[in-house]
Amino acid sequence: MARLVGISGSLRSKSFNTALLNAAVGLMPAGSELAVHSIRGIPLYDADVEKAEGIPAAVSALKEAVAACDGLLLATPEYSNSIPGVFKNAIDWMARPDSDVARIFGGRPVALIGASPGNFGTNLSQVAWLPVLRTLGTDLWTGQKFFATRAHTLVDAEGVLADEKTKERLGNFLAGFVAFAETRRKG
Repeated sequence: MARLVGISGSLRSKSFNTALLNAAVGLMPAGSELAVHSIRGIPLYDADVEKAEGIPAAVSALKEAVAACDGLLLATPEYSNSIPGVFKNAIDWMARPDSDVARIFGGRPVALIGASPGNFGTNLSQVAWLPVLRTLGTDLWTGQKFFATRAHTLVDAEGVLADEKTKERLGNFLAGFVAFAETRRKG
């Protein structure tokens, strides 16, 4: 059984990317599970705060969830044709201290998904993540790409993914990523 952690890179209550992750919970292959986590409550990275107070509780909890999972699913918005600052900030915190990077990210299977109201999805944001994920030593799954374009037409008024074709595509993506993560399972 593969245990995945999904993190949405958006703080918005009806985020398209959070909607993708919430839908993914019900689309996981049999015997697998996805736990959705938030970056809400993670402060801006400040080395002085880290030195004086240590790693914030919200960061520690997220790090431990990732350390215990078989794969990490990042649902990334695209802001100004790149990575959202709040999402990158959360990953930067999770990479602290430097000595912990290998435990949290080293060899960890990672996949990227994203949704955007634009016509090009989150392609540029996903590409911008590549050097970050490479630097952290992750095992990036490149078997498929997934981004949802015109996301505002795919979710209902409650922020729930309602488009059946998108759900089917997402289910296929998850099946591929879970199979990949299972082949990389540690221990």
